[in-house]
Amino acid sequence: MSIVSENIKHLRKLKNWTQGDFAEKIDIKRSLVGAYEEGRADPRLNNLLNMSKVFKVPVDFLISKDLSNLNEEQILKLSAPRKPSSKVLSITVDSNNEELIDLIPQKASAGYLNGYADPEYLEELPKFQLPNLPKSGTYRAFEITGDSMLPLRPGTIVIGKYLEEVADIKNGRCYVILSKEEGVVYKRVFDYTLENGKLFLVSDNKSYSPYDIPVSDVIEIWEAKAYLSMDLPDYSDDKMDFEQLKSIVLELQQEVIKLKDPNPRSN
Repeated sequence: MSIVSENIKHLRKLKNWTQGDFAEKIDIKRSLVGAYEEGRADPRLNNLLNMSKVFKVPVDFLISKDLSNLNEEQILKLSAPRKPSSKVLSITVDSNNEELIDLIPQKASAGYLNGYADPEYLEELPKFQLPNLPKSGTYRAFEITGDSMLPLRPGTIVIGKYLEEVADIKNGRCYVILSKEEGVVYKRVFDYTLENGKLFLVSDNKSYSPYDIPVSDVIEIWEAKAYLSMDLPDYSDDKMDFEQLKSIVLELQQEVIKLKDPNPRSN
């Protein structure tokens, strides 16, 4: 049986509705409800939308999340707003009305928690543009601290694209999170809001333990799209050393000579 079939059956039973009751509420035949719940048919979009309204559950959860182990209280949480913030995002533009990328350096990151929505605060921040970023989003840059996200070192500038919805988080990807308790952090994020209303934050440096934060504390989410660093990669012992490289080049030169003169004369 498919996820959507299990979800429909579970949610209907939580409401103490018969198949006939549910069919009447979404204006379909009772036999069609039975077909949905037994996995013999898939609901059309208009029926999914009607189910979403009567169950108060987003359509994407109905078709992709296993709700069968959740009680009614947990289900009700799904109807809560899932935006990291209800504020209007402040941006800055140049003289040609082109959007600029505001840079939050390490020394300004503590003040960002209070000034993120203050146009005057943002006006004082350093700004720049990158030519290859898509124009479809709003971007901000953050200078990271500490070594929890190695190999990105302290001082690396992470450029993030603003996310309006927590639901847009893709598990395991890197994000800059602004939260009430943590301030600005850069981590890999896993969205567990469905189960417990929290985000799970993981460091790439395994010396640091994962932890979670309530999604209600989240103010902004920026999906990492690029980074800038003045720290060029060091030479690594597991790569070829100079003598090995020199030997390979000499061998290639000899092969080229043989190809040019397949029958060399002996002295």
